[in-house]
Amino acid sequence: MISTHAMAGIALIALGMVLTPGPNMLYLVSRSITQGRRAGLISLLGVAAGFLVYLAAATAGLVTVFTAVPALYTAIKLAGAGYLLWLAWQAVRPGGTSVFAPPRELPADPPRRLFAMGLVTNLLNPKIAVLYVSLLPQFIEPALGDVAVQSLVLGATQIAVALTVNGLIVLGAGALAALLARHPAWLRVQRYLMGTVLAGIAVHLAADRARPA
Repeated sequence: MISTHAMAGIALIALGMVLTPGPNMLYLVSRSITQGRRAGLISLLGVAAGFLVYLAAATAGLVTVFTAVPALYTAIKLAGAGYLLWLAWQAVRPGGTSVFAPPRELPADPPRRLFAMGLVTNLLNPKIAVLYVSLLPQFIEPALGDVAVQSLVLGATQIAVALTVNGLIVLGAGALAALLARHPAWLRVQRYLMGTVLAGIAVHLAADRARPA
């Protein structure tokens, strides 16, 4: 049993995070634009596999490890915040590029490499690590039943939201990139918006003193 409030909460958090440009979006958009929708969807399968790895770890009690060793949790959170700040700087620095700017010419990767890169990109994504280590446990209520089952349901909710939005991004990346290319001012707006949001999340993570539940 799991509360509707918990499922709605994790769904909203998942939606907010997937709409914030980050490593997953950058990789999926670049592959979709340069190699086509099929390549983008194969890459998305790799991203999905990364979500499953995080979900399995969370269900197996990863959060317990970070609760027992708070310094390790803090180190990972600060590292993630630093990485997000670096991404923010890459977006707003002179010569920075938009997520949807036409990327440089990339060699076509075979399906196996597309899948592997999608998997690795997601596993190294600090936003997803923070989501599963810090945020998802806050919606688990031991009084409502098995904690592992609740973790699976909440994680499945997050994955469903993330894959739906990322799938739409893959399918529409080429058309959106072409539209923005005809209006360069919007590319600059998107860059600065991306940098501001990423920097805001980084500062919030670094200042947050909460511990995993």
